[in-house]
Amino acid sequence: MAFTLNQCIGTFIKFFCLLTPFFVLSMFIAMTAEMDARRQTRTALKTTLAILVICMSLYFLGKPIFDLFGITLDAFRIGAGAILFLTAVGIVMDKGKVGGSPSQPEVQEGAICVVPLAIPFAVGPGTTGAIMVMSAENQSAAEHVMSCAGLALAVLFVGLILVLATFLERLVGKNGIRVFSKLTGLILAALAAQLIFTGIKNFLGL
Repeated sequence: MAFTLNQCIGTFIKFFCLLTPFFVLSMFIAMTAEMDARRQTRTALKTTLAILVICMSLYFLGKPIFDLFGITLDAFRIGAGAILFLTAVGIVMDKGKVGGSPSQPEVQEGAICVVPLAIPFAVGPGTTGAIMVMSAENQSAAEHVMSCAGLALAVLFVGLILVLATFLERLVGKNGIRVFSKLTGLILAALAAQLIFTGIKNFLGL
């Protein structure tokens, strides 16, 4: 039981970083700048639901996709790690607008929930690969349950951050959000390196 609980906590921490919550937050603030508080909250909740559905779909489709295309787990680790590393570099180098523009045209609240907030801002290619790798690694029912619980908890915490977007923006400012986003990018780079190293090690039989 202790192992599965630790797995749940570890999954939560890992995927909370992989979902790049502060980068998503900065983009959410930019894209909902013209919305009132009620519409902004509805958009945050819809985005959270979209992220959750996408993550769970990827989790349960991971192994069948591997089997269908004959992809080995270690090959996917290396590919997913490489893409995740590029994502991390983009975040650290600040490739993406942070903060809204007063002249930004108004957007419909439902138009941005799935694309681009859920995909690709939260669930990008690297996160997709990491979810599918985790799914393929788990063997027992308990491992699947704890992994799904940790993943769902990570998504809910990202959703909470989006719901509190206005408060957090006032609390730490756009520069503070940018700093947290860059720190997330550094953690993503380390996770990407670990995925690649593990894939290469297992592939070479070391």
